[in-house]
Amino acid sequence: MQPVTQQEPSLGLDDSVFMEVIDNGTPALRRKLADQLAAFLSSPDAPEAERQQVVPAALKLTADPVFEVREALAKGLSADPKLHADLLFAIISDDDEIAIPFLSATPALSHWHMLAVLRVGDPLRQAAIALRPDISAEAIGYIVDSLPLAINVLLFDNAAARFTPEQYHTLYDRFGETAEMAECLLARTDLPPAIRILHARRVASRMHQLVTARGWAPANDADEIVADAEENAVLSVLRGASAEELPRVVSFLLDGEMLTPSIIVRAACLGAMDVVAHTLAQLADVTPKRAREMMTGRSHGAFRSLHAKSGLPQSCFWTLQGACDVAREERQEGVRLTPEEFGRRLIEVLLTRYEQLPLKDRPKQLDFVGRFAADRARLIARRLKSDLMRAA
Repeated sequence: MQPVTQQEPSLGLDDSVFMEVIDNGTPALRRKLADQLAAFLSSPDAPEAERQQVVPAALKLTADPVFEVREALAKGLSADPKLHADLLFAIISDDDEIAIPFLSATPALSHWHMLAVLRVGDPLRQAAIALRPDISAEAIGYIVDSLPLAINVLLFDNAAARFTPEQYHTLYDRFGETAEMAECLLARTDLPPAIRILHARRVASRMHQLVTARGWAPANDADEIVADAEENAVLSVLRGASAEELPRVVSFLLDGEMLTPSIIVRAACLGAMDVVAHTLAQLADVTPKRAREMMTGRSHGAFRSLHAKSGLPQSCFWTLQGACDVAREERQEGVRLTPEEFGRRLIEVLLTRYEQLPLKDRPKQLDFVGRFAADRARLIARRLKSDLMRAA
């Protein structure tokens, strides 16, 4: 190739020609050289030895005093997947107007490069990594463990970002108190149910503090209101858990001493019998399959044994037995009852069956339905309870 002249630089591999243009050429010539060097380095056909030969000249252009020269070089190199690491970091260290578009576009970033930028870069450069469509698992892990809220929130805008259950827990532990992170987490369909339960308890605690501090209700009423809200939220998580998740969620509640008898009775009154089966199975130390068999048998003796092993209060036995009977008949009829319909049938069963259930104890069973069933069934149960108590 002919040597480059100041009037019209053309690619040649005589380093002195490049340096002459860089040191003495006009801005227009240096910009043209930047375009040529970038095109050569980005060419898939360029021999590797020659690519390495022109890197020093390109590095000098990354420090050019003219913004447009450095910008042209960065744009020209932004599509090079094999960009030399020195050039990569030189451009990333440039002014934000050059560095951020380049950092967002370059395919040359390995997970090591991403980690380096996250460790030493400023928030703008960290944000560019967080939003990259090829963000690495290592980069996500570093952001979750070490970077501030603002950068972590950006991950939720990146469709390529995937979190492990452990990372979800880390995010909640670090930032769960903030409304912004709580909103991001709760919007994720793959959020571990345990975190939803922890958040429900945290919200309930705040609600209790607020109601008590402002005197919106007497202390006892405030306790009941907050307990109802918390248990409804926990039950909502249990009902929404998949078949694979449900045993783990029940274990989580048991380990944290958060599974109350009233949550189980609530589930029964709403017809959430999978939840009832899994909770009774773990409480009684039997398999879920065995628990279902004991719940659906026609003989009440099997369920009485399961109930006794579970350690639940005797006072809720007939409500749970009634829910089991309604669920068995539901399957036999091949229908799917709504929570409202399930509650109505449960009332009917409690009022018309069970000779062993004394009349004086039926209002207590209706009280459970009146507290925990779906809206319309709850009102009916309360009305019937009042009628029974007046009749007595």
